[in-house]
Amino acid sequence: MDRDYLQDALHTFNGGNWYGWKKEDDNGNIIPNDQRMTYANIKIIKDGATIPSEADVNAKIQELKDAEANAKTSGKAKLKAGEALTDAEIAALFGA
Repeated sequence: MDRDYLQDALHTFNGGNWYGWKKEDDNGNIIPNDQRMTYANIKIIKDGATIPSEADVNAKIQELKDAEANAKTSGKAKLKAGEALTDAEIAALFGA
């Protein structure tokens, strides 16, 4: 299963579980499930939470992707050298 970078990024804002997904658009039309999980369809479900800017979310997504790529690169090098891997490197390489 592919990593859901959008949700991973959103969880880093407002202390975690603060958002959900709209089920209807502004005109009352039902949003199909396969189209709901987008930035445009975020709704706040936790008092005091605010929706981060799309630029901030995209920056966090890139940060997560870069960290995963770096962990894969260093993990592969360590495997070749016979060194122990960190938990992040194991997760990046094997999805564990």
